[in-house]
Amino acid sequence: MRTIGLIGGMSWESSAEYYRLINQQVRDRLGPLRSAQLLMHSVDFGPVEQAQHAGRWDDAAAILVDAARRLEVGGAQCVVLCTNTMHKVAEQIQAAISIPFLHIAEPAAQAALDIDAHTVGLLGTAFTMEQAFLKQRLIAKGLTVLVPDDAERQDVHRIIYDELCVGVISDESRKIYQTVIESLTARGAQAIILGCTEIGLLVKPQHSALPLLDTTELHAQSAVAFALDD
Repeated sequence: MRTIGLIGGMSWESSAEYYRLINQQVRDRLGPLRSAQLLMHSVDFGPVEQAQHAGRWDDAAAILVDAARRLEVGGAQCVVLCTNTMHKVAEQIQAAISIPFLHIAEPAAQAALDIDAHTVGLLGTAFTMEQAFLKQRLIAKGLTVLVPDDAERQDVHRIIYDELCVGVISDESRKIYQTVIESLTARGAQAIILGCTEIGLLVKPQHSALPLLDTTELHAQSAVAFALDD
């Protein structure tokens, strides 16, 4: 089994999900007492979040590059960045290491194509919804990507940072997300990509009439596939 390197802490709420999902999938594949070989470097999210909102992406990248290098030195054979938003600096991380960087957009795009959903709604932080770094990866795979309108994007972003990243799960916020999903459905979305690793903590398949493609779960699956050399 290959050793997975996780860069977590952004937030640790979803990083814990990565740990659970990866180990659960390895157990399901290999047997009840089997678990993943993995290393996690969990960063302090505070400085990263401050750099995000100040537009200091190089400063945030430096923190994650250091984490990735430490994982490689520690014996990791791949790097999994446990956040969608910080994939904005994915190329800088990959350039700093000699082991594979497993990009979060790849399994999400493939999951959409597997169910013949060529038009997808994308939910995430404002950075992810408004900037090109994740959307362009999906578009390159042949997908049409829809994002919520301005007011909806503000609500989606606020709920992520003010609630989900600090472990707050609210029925009221779930209803807001459901309304946003309904709006994307009316505009032609055939599936919804949960493009923030915390959203799956709030919105489950039973809360949406459309298929939900949870990047946390799909990214974890890609890590397990790498570890087991599938």
